[in-house]
Amino acid sequence: MSEPVVIVGAGLGGLTLARVLHVHDVPVTVYEAESSPSARTQGGMLDIHEHNGQLALEAAGLTDGFRALIVEGAEATRVLDRTGKVLLDEPDDGTGSRPEVQRGALRRLLLDSLPAGTVRWGHKVTGARSLGGGRHELTFADGTTAVTGLLVGADGAWSRVRPLVSGAVPEYVGTSFVETFLFDADTRHPATAKAAGGGALFVPEPGKGIQAHREAGGTLHTYVVLSKPRDWFTDFTDEAAARAQVAGEFEGWAPELTALITDGETPPVLRPITTLPPGHRWPRTPGVTLLGDAAHLSVPNGEGANLAMQDAAELGRAIAAHPDDPEAALAEYEAALFPRSAAEAAEAARDFELCFGEKTPHSLIALLTGQA
Repeated sequence: MSEPVVIVGAGLGGLTLARVLHVHDVPVTVYEAESSPSARTQGGMLDIHEHNGQLALEAAGLTDGFRALIVEGAEATRVLDRTGKVLLDEPDDGTGSRPEVQRGALRRLLLDSLPAGTVRWGHKVTGARSLGGGRHELTFADGTTAVTGLLVGADGAWSRVRPLVSGAVPEYVGTSFVETFLFDADTRHPATAKAAGGGALFVPEPGKGIQAHREAGGTLHTYVVLSKPRDWFTDFTDEAAARAQVAGEFEGWAPELTALITDGETPPVLRPITTLPPGHRWPRTPGVTLLGDAAHLSVPNGEGANLAMQDAAELGRAIAAHPDDPEAALAEYEAALFPRSAAEAAEAARDFELCFGEKTPHSLIALLTGQA
């Protein structure tokens, strides 16, 4: 291609696409709103699956680097009830079929695999418009612009690129996560660390629950789950009030579990769960497409990062296979993307109900043990 492919968003999907294009000698530029690679903590643990995420990393030529990042033992899973009683305790089986890595470490691997200057940091897109003929103009927060020949929106749930192809916007599903952390838990919070075990912890009840994951350095990264109207959640700028409001929903639960809420060592962060319409798709629009959450945001079920990377690998291969015909590449990519993402969104909705619906924890245990 005579012009670089332009990607908006330097998350795992955007960077995987950039790397696959680089492997195929296709020029690429990534615009990212954040000011630097270290501007923000990059989430927690990810299990990277054999059938999508690992294949994407293979297409990117990064399998060995990925293997070096795996956190041993982190595939262990426990389900407890509110008293701390163990309902399911599955150790890491050592097969590595769903190996766990830190999101930040995986992002760094991808960044380090790209030529210097590929990612343009501090370029927050505030608007995008069609110029006709498959070309588009991006406007950045500093007032500068860039013109693209092939534009990919990898910019997440609130994509600035999506309006070029679709009027869909994410809608709140009625459940929010509240993110908290305990650091050096084995020393400072031993009872909680013991309850959490070596990998993932689930303590679900219908409409609410506590999920945590052990990360490097004894960190326990927690998502408190509450099915509440969006306006139930008070102003989270008042840290003590927010923590007390959330903890009040878990009165009577075992103190080693509620400590994940009450003893959090960073301000609690509210993360409302939103989705795009199931089966979201758009008409073939010259010169632009989407991947990852920008294309098919759904409720979390452990597949989001994997799907974004799969999208990226397939799009990258399609562009490389049609260097002189980007429309053929985008049509080929979307023909596979739409049915796959619709099926994945339906599965995610099913899994979410099994995790947090009326039949949990029994339905969650069935899901985790392959019985659902």
